[in-house]
Amino acid sequence: MVYVTPGVDFLAKGFLILGAFVGTIITLNSSVAARAGYHIPTWMLLAGTTIAIPVLSTIYKMMENLKIGYPGDGLDEVMAKRGPVFNMRVLWSDLMFTASPEHIKAMLATDFQNYVKGERFHYNMESVLGTGVFNSDGTSVPFHRSITRPMFTRERISHFELFDRRASQVIDKLRERLREGYAVDFQDLMSRFTLDAATEFLFGNCVESLSAGLPYPYNATYVPPIKRTAKGDAANAFAHAFLEAQEVISVRERYGWVWPLAEIFKDKSYEPMKIVNSYIEPIVKEALEKKRNLPIREKGKEPSDGETLLDSLVRVTDDPVVLKDETLNIMIAGRDTTASTLTFIIYMLATVPNIMNRLREEILSKVGNSRRPDYDDIRDMKYLRAVINETLRLYPIVPFNVRESVNASTWKSDDPNQKPFFIPAGTKTAYSVFMMQRRTDLWGPDAEVIDPDRWLDERLKTYVSKNPFIFLPFNAGPRICLGQQFAYNEMSFMIIRLLQNFTSVELHPGSAPPEAHPPAVWAEAGGRKGIEKVFPKMHLTMYTNGGLWVKMTESDGTN
Repeated sequence: MVYVTPGVDFLAKGFLILGAFVGTIITLNSSVAARAGYHIPTWMLLAGTTIAIPVLSTIYKMMENLKIGYPGDGLDEVMAKRGPVFNMRVLWSDLMFTASPEHIKAMLATDFQNYVKGERFHYNMESVLGTGVFNSDGTSVPFHRSITRPMFTRERISHFELFDRRASQVIDKLRERLREGYAVDFQDLMSRFTLDAATEFLFGNCVESLSAGLPYPYNATYVPPIKRTAKGDAANAFAHAFLEAQEVISVRERYGWVWPLAEIFKDKSYEPMKIVNSYIEPIVKEALEKKRNLPIREKGKEPSDGETLLDSLVRVTDDPVVLKDETLNIMIAGRDTTASTLTFIIYMLATVPNIMNRLREEILSKVGNSRRPDYDDIRDMKYLRAVINETLRLYPIVPFNVRESVNASTWKSDDPNQKPFFIPAGTKTAYSVFMMQRRTDLWGPDAEVIDPDRWLDERLKTYVSKNPFIFLPFNAGPRICLGQQFAYNEMSFMIIRLLQNFTSVELHPGSAPPEAHPPAVWAEAGGRKGIEKVFPKMHLTMYTNGGLWVKMTESDGTN
C-alpha cells in the first residue's frame, strides 16, 4: 500500500486550488488588458500573489512565541487594548478568541451542541488520538463517557493501595538520589509516577518507568553507570514517544490549516506512535482473547473491584481500534495532567516556604508522619485542597483550548454598552482558562499572587461562588472531566506522602539545564511572568521546560 504523508496530500489538493486561483487571476488580467489596453506582467502578478500570502511571517511569529514566549504572550497585549474577546484572523481564517467566562460557559455548557471539536481538529489529531473521547463529537461523546464512567465511582477512585505502592517507590527514588548529593528533576519523577499508576489502573499492566532510573543533572561531574534492563529501556522509550506524539499534534494545531507543509517528507507522529502502539496493542489483544475464552457463566457477572478500565471496556466493544484509542486518550488525561499539577504544586511550595510549612502542619496533625491517608483524611484537609486549587488556577492543566461553531451565533459583550459579537457558522473559537483565571477584574487585584487562602476566606464568596465558571481546571458541561476526583485523590495522596517524609523543598537552578531557565527578558515584564523561576510551556498540557530541579530535606520521623 502506498503511504502518503500529510504534506504530500496537502500539496496535491492545494496545488489544484492554487493553480485554479492563479489561473483565474491571469485570466482576469488578460480580460482587463483587452478592455483597458493595459497589461500587468505575469511575473508581477505571481510575485504579488506570493507576497500577499502571509504564511511564513505568521508561522514564524507563532513559533517564536512557542519557543521563548510565556503562555498568552501576544494575546495579553491585544486583550489589554480590545478586551477579552477579539478576532485573531490567522492565515485568512477567522479565529475568535475569548477569556470571558460567559462565552466559555456557552461553548462548554449552555450552547454545547453548537460548539464542536470539528473536522479540522479531528484531522489534526487523528493520527494520535484516533476515535477517542478527546477527538469525538456529537452522539459519540455520551457513548465514550458512558463506557468509562463506571471506573470512576467513589469506590474505584479510592485506589489508595495503588497510589501507596507507587508513592513508596517515589520516596525511595528521591531519598536515593538526594543522598548522593544531587538534585532531582521532580517533573520527570512525577511523570514516571503517574505513568506507572495510569498504566496499572488502565491495563493492570504497569510500564514500570520508575524502575528505569532517574536522570542526573546535566552538569553532574560524575554519573555512575545505570544498570539498564530491557524493561527499563522499553519504559523510557514509551514515555519519550508518548510525549513526542503529543508535541507533534500540538504544533499542528498551532500551525493551523497549513500544518501539513511542515510534514511533507514524513508524518511526524508516525514513529512515536509505532512505539506507543507496540505497547498498547498487545495488551488490547490479550484482553480480547481473555474475553473470548471466558466461560459463559462468568460473562454476565458484575465487575469486580480489581477490574481495570480495559476489562470494563471489553465488556462493551470488541473493536481493537476503539479500545486502543479510548485507553490512550484516558492515559493522556490521567498521566500528563496529574504530573503537571504535582510539579507546579512543588514549585509553589519551593518558592513560598510559609505555604509549605502550613500545609505540612495540617498533614501531620491529620495523619501523623507515617500513617497512610484514606478518603476521609483527604476530604477533611481544607488547606491541602486550597493549595491544589490555587495551583490549578495559576497553572491550569490545559491552558488553551478550541472549538468550532456549527451554526451562526452571538456572544454577549462583557461591556453592556457594546453590541454582541457575531460568530459565523464554521468559525474556530479559541478560549483560555489560563488567561481567564488570572484576570484581576474576575479574581481581584491580587489575581497573579499565589495565595491558597483565597479558597478559604471571603474572596471565595466574592468571586468564585458568584460565578463558578471563572474556575475551570477540569472543563465543564457535558465534557467535564470524569476523572476529576481521581486526580484530586492521587495528587493529595502524593503530596501527603511527600510532606510526611520531607520537611522542606528548594529549587536548585544550578542543576537545571540552560533551557529550564526563563529568558532574561522576562524579568522586565509585570505579573507572574516577571518573577517566574521556571519556564512554563505547553503541548496539549502545561509543563516546565527542562524540568523542575529541586533538593529536599528528609524528615527524621519526629518533626
